[in-house]
Formats: sequence, C-alpha cells, structure tokens
Amino acid sequence: MEELWPAPAPEAAEAIRSLCQRLLAESDALAEAFTRPALEAQDDPALLADASLVEEDRHLNRSDLVQWLTSNIQHPGRRVEPYVGPRTAAYIRDLVSRGIEPNFAGGWRVALAIGWRWWLEECVKYCTDAALLVEVLDVSAKSLVQYALDSLTALREASMVAAVGNADAEAIALIQLIASGATVPEDVAEARLGYRLARHHAGLVLWIEDPQQVDALDQAVAGVRATSVGRSALVARASATSRWIWISGTDTPDLHHVQKVVAATEAVRAVAGRAGHGLEGFRASHQDALAGQALVVRLGSDRRFTDYADVELIDALTKDRASAGRFVTRTLGPLAEADEALREALLTYVQCGFNTTRAAANLYAHRNTVERRVSRANELSLVKVEENPAHVAAALLVLALAPDIVATTSG
Repeated sequence: MEELWPAPAPEAAEAIRSLCQRLLAESDALAEAFTRPALEAQDDPALLADASLVEEDRHLNRSDLVQWLTSNIQHPGRRVEPYVGPRTAAYIRDLVSRGIEPNFAGGWRVALAIGWRWWLEECVKYCTDAALLVEVLDVSAKSLVQYALDSLTALREASMVAAVGNADAEAIALIQLIASGATVPEDVAEARLGYRLARHHAGLVLWIEDPQQVDALDQAVAGVRATSVGRSALVARASATSRWIWISGTDTPDLHHVQKVVAATEAVRAVAGRAGHGLEGFRASHQDALAGQALVVRLGSDRRFTDYADVELIDALTKDRASAGRFVTRTLGPLAEADEALREALLTYVQCGFNTTRAAANLYAHRNTVERRVSRANELSLVKVEENPAHVAAALLVLALAPDIVATTSG
C-alpha cells in the first residue's frame, strides 16, 4: 500500500511497538469494551436481534483490533492493510443476502473513540518525554484513522461483490421482511417461499460457534428435516454459523425429535420458539427463537437445546447480567453456591406445586431424599420458598441456565 506519511523516528517506532505488544495481551478486554457500543451505533435492528450475527460482528471487531496491533508491532506507525478473510467475507454475504445494511462508519467512529482513549492512556504512561509522546501520538493517530478509512472501503467492496454473487437474496429478503413485522400478503409469501403459512408453525434457530463446524450444523438441519415426518419444513441460511427453520403442520409441532437430533450432533445449539398459527405465528415463533438464542449467548450457557417458553422470564430478568447476578445472590444466598442437587430438588418441588411425591417422580429419587434436600436448600436460601416462591424459582432458573453468573458478577 502507498505510504502517506513519513516513518517515525527509531525511538518513537520502538515505543509504538512496545505499546502494541502490551495492548495485544489485553486485546480481548479492549475488544469487549468497544464491541457492544460500536454494534449499537450501526443502528440496524435486524443485526442486533440475531445473536449469530452479533457474534460474527464481535469477531470482526476483534480481528480488526489484532490486525492493527500486530501490524504496528512489525512495522510501527505505518499504514495497515485491512484484512478481509473468508470469515469476514461470509459475514458480509450473510448481511447482504438478508438486506441488512449496518452503519459501519458509525460503528467505526464509536470504536475509534473508545480505542483511542485506551491508546492515549497507555501512551501517557509509557512516554515520559513530552517530545516522544507527541511524535508517538501523531504518527499512531495517522495510522489508526487511515486504517479505519481503508477498512470501510474494503467492507464496501466486499458488500458489492456479495450483492452480485447472491442468487437466493430474494427469498431470504422476503423471510427477513416477514420476520421483522412487515406486512406481506400471505398468498404472495406462500408462492415465493413454496411453504404453506395457514398452518401451525414452530420456529427454530440452530447455530454453531465455530464456522469450521458447519458440517455438523448441516447434519443437524438434515436430521431435523428427516425426522419431521408428515410436516413441512422451511430452512433459511441466516448466516455462516446459523440456520432458521420453521416446522409446520395441521396441529402444533412436537419438537422432541429436535432435542434428540441436537444431542446427537456435536457442537450444535438450538432454540425453539412457542408454536403459533398463520403468518403471525410464523413471525412470533421465530422472534421467540431469536430471543432465546440471544439469551443463551448472553449468559454463556452450555445448554444444547432450549425451549423459549421455559426461559422467557429468565430472558426478562437477565437483560443486565450484573443485575441478574445480584438478584440470584440476594435471593438464594449460600444456596447459590451449594450442591446443585439441592437447588434442583427445590426448583422441581416448586414446579410440581409443592408436591413432594411428584417432585420425587420427576427427579427419579426417593421421596425422603427429596424432602431432605428441599429442607436443606430452604435452610440455605436467604429468601424462604414459603415466603416468596416466585423469586426463589426465578433465581434457581437463572442459576440453572447460567451456573457461573454469581461468580462472574460478584464484586
């Protein structure tokens, strides 16, 4: 690439190299600091609603950060070549195919502001000589701003390439319109999708964390379709790492087979929305599934299959992870860190309407064992189950979905 400014003096170059080496070790924390604000600045509801795309955006942000830092370790203060690798190209194709046009420039402005503050603080701590500080800031600002401009150009070019090469864009864009709440005539949608909408639908999201495991994702999708005997299935490639699926029939779809398929397929996660009827059911079930996926990703849960109907309350409680952790601690106290069997017994007891016999049957345990566990769990809990069963059950559900939420939000 053409260099647009003189190389820094040797002392300034060494300072930049040392600073970048130090920040490279903190790249995860730095990327986390600007990823969410930059994502929100892109101002696209469809992007924000899809946890798989959010993760790809997070990966892109971290890759940009590491690219600039490592390049400045090798060539301090010089112009940095943007890197648009296969994963980034796939992400751009996914955005284009779904008609999502995020404000990348707005995201970069926010990321630059936050990143520059970190860089400025490190420079001030490292450069005790005023003249050295001025040169380091001057040349690194040129490099950083030019990198942002070059990266935006590369993203625009990748978007144009993706737009030319996407043959399925029309169908996927129609699904995106329906899912986002746009008014689409049912007969038109059915004709273009080849899928009947005047039925009962269950929306699913299946996804993987690593794009290298896409074969496992495709196997799971094939398994879901194969076991949906007597029902119709619509599959959309939502992103490189996720698939949207709708299963429909004349009655409410039973999704137990989906749990079995996911359990048998390595690395795949799934969330099911509540079933609904017609176009609105198609839309609402899908929105449930997206919300459930975002919840699982947000909490870092390792749960393989999630029914959104079971976790809707937890979704509302955990929009702020720190607040959710405090809620669990204030409600359960020592029980939050006690034996998991105690918490499971107490939660099952509440869910079974305070019926020990039913709870024992659900837990495949002796009635006396369940009674002892419930009694001990209630002793440990700050809020007693007879005083506020709703709070106790909610806190236990949060902890069941995110076992580390207390440890990661303490202090």
